[in-house]
Amino acid sequence: MPSTNPKTYEPTASRKVAFLGLGVMGFPMAGHLALAGHQVTVYNRSAAKRDAWTQEFKGFAAATPREAAAGCDFVFCCVGNDDDLRSVVLGDDGALAGMKAGAVLIDHTTASANVARELHAEAATKNIAFVDAPVSGGQAGAQNGMLTVMCGGEAAAFDAARPVAMAFSRAFTLLGASGAGQLAKMVNQIAIAGLVQGLSEAIAFGQKAGLDMEQVLEVIGKGAAQSWQMDNRGKTMIADKFDFGFAVDWMRKDLGLVLDEAKRNGARLPVTALVDQFYADVQQMGGNRWDTSSLIRRLR
Repeated sequence: MPSTNPKTYEPTASRKVAFLGLGVMGFPMAGHLALAGHQVTVYNRSAAKRDAWTQEFKGFAAATPREAAAGCDFVFCCVGNDDDLRSVVLGDDGALAGMKAGAVLIDHTTASANVARELHAEAATKNIAFVDAPVSGGQAGAQNGMLTVMCGGEAAAFDAARPVAMAFSRAFTLLGASGAGQLAKMVNQIAIAGLVQGLSEAIAFGQKAGLDMEQVLEVIGKGAAQSWQMDNRGKTMIADKFDFGFAVDWMRKDLGLVLDEAKRNGARLPVTALVDQFYADVQQMGGNRWDTSSLIRRLR
């Protein structure tokens, strides 16, 4: 995170919080909590990441999720998938084993709606509230403290967590009961998948036609074709640059969650299923860590 932090924090009482998971998202999210004046203890499987975080920010590190969560009012979490989430929340060394009654566990992992409901129920047995709260905005949003957060859970837990979570958010919204946050994130990924494929086809078509695509995007970006993807990825797609952003591997993980949920609820997702296979093609090309806009590589 840059030393000149542009984020303006909403005034709120300092709380004792923990953050579990210091990846590309969690590291700056936890940093914003510290910069906003909260007492932060972090946990990460890699001790090097924990040490790097405590060197950069005012806070503490713990050896286990249970130790990090002990005595905290709020415990935030951002890990890789359902199994990673269970590993830091459940068990003798998990966060729930260390949390006090009345505390709130807020999970920012993009995971399944089922695991959100499972952990909500488990937390309730200990009089701990659970909010599933996946985010949108990518690494840049996390670094700038401008994430959009989609939440599921009880209103009281949401209301308690919101003033603290606004340290790294621009929007923190309750969308329904437990699992609703994860389902909303799935809607987000469905929309993005179709948009990126459409933008890829448009740019590839224009280039084949001999058009100046930077000029074309500047023109059509002022009309009905405008999108975040066009504004933020159009030029790099034209330039064939993809060594940044939201990795293809992560998108395939997310789309796997989407397609599994669609099997359960009966939703028909023909375009999403097709784009998922297109991303598999990109992986076969060695693009596992390329940005999702690398879909255009298939068309060149």
